[in-house]
Amino acid sequence: MLYFFLRYQTGYMGLIGSLWENRALPAELALMVIYVLIPYLLGSVNTAIIVSARFYHDDVRNHGSGNAGFTNIMRIYGKRAAVITFVGDFLKTVLAIMIGWCCLGYLTAFIAGFACFLGHIFPVFYQFRGGKGILCLTAMLFMLDWRIFLILLAVFLLMVGMTKYISFGSVLCSMLFPLLFNRLNQGRPFTGMWICQMIAILIAFIVVVKHWGNLKRIFSGTESKFEFRKSKKTVDEEAADNSAEETPAVSEKPARVNYGALPGGNGKNTKKKKK
Repeated sequence: MLYFFLRYQTGYMGLIGSLWENRALPAELALMVIYVLIPYLLGSVNTAIIVSARFYHDDVRNHGSGNAGFTNIMRIYGKRAAVITFVGDFLKTVLAIMIGWCCLGYLTAFIAGFACFLGHIFPVFYQFRGGKGILCLTAMLFMLDWRIFLILLAVFLLMVGMTKYISFGSVLCSMLFPLLFNRLNQGRPFTGMWICQMIAILIAFIVVVKHWGNLKRIFSGTESKFEFRKSKKTVDEEAADNSAEETPAVSEKPARVNYGALPGGNGKNTKKKKK
């Protein structure tokens, strides 16, 4: 967690920033490619899509909510797929933030985390159809400010425990994020604090927009409640699909043989017995 490194000058300035203070414009642009483009590409590596394709020869976006994220993959494929998705999305965000921190410190770490967040939601490798960014936001909070992370984790667990709605807990925590960031980080000794504040507000806005359909279903009472197992509805749908696929194979034989039962058939297509 980078917060514990902020007591040192290197924590705010980063490895490159503390060693190379007078940077020319081309060097600044090159660093921007490192802490913006690379984290975005990392975020575009969507673990849920990879897991569904590799282990199930399927696309998680074709099922459930159509979201390539932890909650949907849990409902569709179960615990193992969800755990792999959680670890993959969490670690890619941690790696992106560390790349950003190595450039110019805390500010570029924040920007890199945001770039990874955007890559997860709009992945360039998967037609810009990804997840909703909650796991990436969780990893950002864990890396950048453990105090906000613990507070929002407690709020999230409380809300989900009370309502069983992952989406409600996610939206509430995302809206609290910029408020807590502003209150707990006043007086930080670097000039990019306002940029971090704007990023936090933008993240909250994006999360609310991405969960707008979930919020409408919550208020209408049609939103699915989360359970830490494969969705029963999904299992029933799969059973129905399997039986639908098997039905034609059972009915094909009588359809081929009993031609005389068809209107106008008059039994002309039935074979005559040899005398």
